[in-house]
Amino acid sequence: MAKKLDKILIVDIEATCWEGALPEGMANDIIEIGICLLDINTGEITDNRGILVKPERSVVSDFCTELTTITQDMLDKEGISFKDACKILKTEYDSQSRAWASFGAYDLNQFKRQCTDLGIGYPFGPSHINVKTLFALKKKLGHEQGMAGALALLEIPLEGTHHRGVDDAKNIAKIMNWILNN
Repeated sequence: MAKKLDKILIVDIEATCWEGALPEGMANDIIEIGICLLDINTGEITDNRGILVKPERSVVSDFCTELTTITQDMLDKEGISFKDACKILKTEYDSQSRAWASFGAYDLNQFKRQCTDLGIGYPFGPSHINVKTLFALKKKLGHEQGMAGALALLEIPLEGTHHRGVDDAKNIAKIMNWILNN
């Protein structure tokens, strides 16, 4: 159970991807962890950053770069290991003591899968909030929306570059803030 309930840790990841089937010998690797903190009392969004992560089991495809703007060269120069990225989540964001949220279950499942595959401790506590499902329930939609669609329904402009974790985390925080206050 989360111990610190003053802020919600908002996470959005980008991972290696391909147009079509997964190439033989490769696995989806997290290449960016977008993160911020949402103050549940004030709605203030702080500590927004993108942690670039060097893929260990794959390379960035042209398709992935078109979608995310992240290149293999960027990761080679600026990326850190997945293990070090998980350590940042734990030490700088208290990720094991806070409720954390993502838009859908992909981020949750990818983190669990990659931690298991690489033998790295899972960096989060058990309190995960699926903002995608919660938003659909709150709006009584009958079906889930993508992040851009949810922002459009709320008449909140999409800030930054869609499919960049650093920007999407902040946009998800805005949706979560709306859910908490409406």
